[in-house]
Amino acid sequence: MVGAVFLSEGIQKFLFADTLGAGRFEKIGLPSPEFLGSFVGGFEIVCGLLILVGLFTRLASIPLIIIMLVAIVTTKSEVLAEKGFWEMMHGSRTDWSMLLGSIFLLIKGGGFWSADKILKKNGE
Repeated sequence: MVGAVFLSEGIQKFLFADTLGAGRFEKIGLPSPEFLGSFVGGFEIVCGLLILVGLFTRLASIPLIIIMLVAIVTTKSEVLAEKGFWEMMHGSRTDWSMLLGSIFLLIKGGGFWSADKILKKNGE
C-alpha cells in the first residue's frame, strides 16, 4: 500500500499541479514551488514504483520518510496551533500512516516476493 499510495500521489502532483503539486506548495509557502512540486512528485513516483516491486526497498523508503516529515511539519503545524491536537491528529492520519509505513520498510526491507529477496537469493 505504501508504494501504491506514493505512486498515485506522485502522478497526481503532475496531473493536478495547481491543487496538488506546485500550486499546493506555493499555497503552503514553500520556496520554488514549480521545481519542488515536480521534484517531490518525481521522487514519489520512482520510489513508489521501487517499493511496489520491492527493489532497493530500504533505500527508496528514505526520501519518502523525508517527504512525509516535511508534509507533516508544513501542513499540520498550523492546524495544531489553530485547532488543537485532536484536529491535527485527525487531519494527519494518512500522513502518519505513510510515515510509519515507510519507516517499517526502512527497518524491515522488501518482503518474501520482493525483487530484493530474489536478487539476494540469486547472489548466494
